[in-house]
Amino acid sequence: MQKTKFSRLSPGLKKHIVIHNGAGAGKGASGTLGAYVAKSKTPVSAFAERTLNHCNGGATYQAALWLKNHLDRGGKLAVTIAGALSSFQVGVMLAELIRKNKVHLISATAANHEESYYRYVAHSHYAYIPRYTELTPEQEAELRDAGLRRITDTFLPEDESVRIMEPHLLKMWQQAQKKGERYFPHEYFRRLFKEKLIKPDPAANENDCWAYAAYKKNIPVVIPGFEDSTMGNIFASYTYSGKYRTGGGPVLDQNIMKSGLEYFTYMYDWYMETAKNHSIAFLQLGGGIAADFPICIVPSLKHDLQFPKVRDWAGFIEIGSSPMSYGSYSGAGGKEKITWDKLSTKSYYQIIQSDVTVAFPWIAAVLLGL
Repeated sequence: MQKTKFSRLSPGLKKHIVIHNGAGAGKGASGTLGAYVAKSKTPVSAFAERTLNHCNGGATYQAALWLKNHLDRGGKLAVTIAGALSSFQVGVMLAELIRKNKVHLISATAANHEESYYRYVAHSHYAYIPRYTELTPEQEAELRDAGLRRITDTFLPEDESVRIMEPHLLKMWQQAQKKGERYFPHEYFRRLFKEKLIKPDPAANENDCWAYAAYKKNIPVVIPGFEDSTMGNIFASYTYSGKYRTGGGPVLDQNIMKSGLEYFTYMYDWYMETAKNHSIAFLQLGGGIAADFPICIVPSLKHDLQFPKVRDWAGFIEIGSSPMSYGSYSGAGGKEKITWDKLSTKSYYQIIQSDVTVAFPWIAAVLLGL
């Protein structure tokens, strides 16, 4: 009877429908959920297979399976990081994916990039306030006056992180100016590891730092909008020589820092060279410039450089909670990106309307074979 009903539907509608014998059955699954998971060599993935069946849970698991197949076929993956995910310890998962050769380029907000370093040097100084939504404005001011910088439920220890790294970076900037050299923001930061200018906090696990894993693997890192970060603000203050500058101190040339335009043109070369032999997927964790910036490489190659043959992004997966309203780019669906030539009609796309800290661990577990 059910098949008869579906037979009445148009071919275009039928292709969207999946018919199976009960959600969560799994391949050859029988018995209880606990028994099925216990006998599996990949228990986390097995649990996901049986339980993430519908809505955002189902979208998460299907996206994870698509990414796994993409990587297993030799595809490459670009990951973008927004919000304050590094402060929220996204590195625990992301660093492992990097070590296992599952990630091949990272585009991060400058804040996320530096916060990965801050976790590395000051992990034991972080604190949490789970009921942050109940704070009054007066209590927020009290935290401010105590030097506690709140990011949602997490306090970033500025004195033990930012101010520890600043003198080392300032010295690099001064040396670059003296020698007439220019570097990308992340290149200055990587010297902190290379020259052993910083060491991990005694309570930290250096393997949880995605920036350290990316440095060890030497995978490309792109940081659009460096000035929109704590260290970017600090660098800007060193380049300012206007009437409101007081106290003297060093004045730097802005040109010792390579720009976002140069990151973008760097990505022209990275994308075209990588795409010669590999399809490239796009995993967007949150919204904002970290994602908006690199996804535009494909249409820019096509329309601005008018390159005759450009491989499309193989797939686009976004985890975020931004609504598709008021022209919100961060909440734009995959179909809208087709109109801008960022995706083709053949590109896989999946929008997961969820908190990255909830959905991404499942994807990471499947990709890692856990």
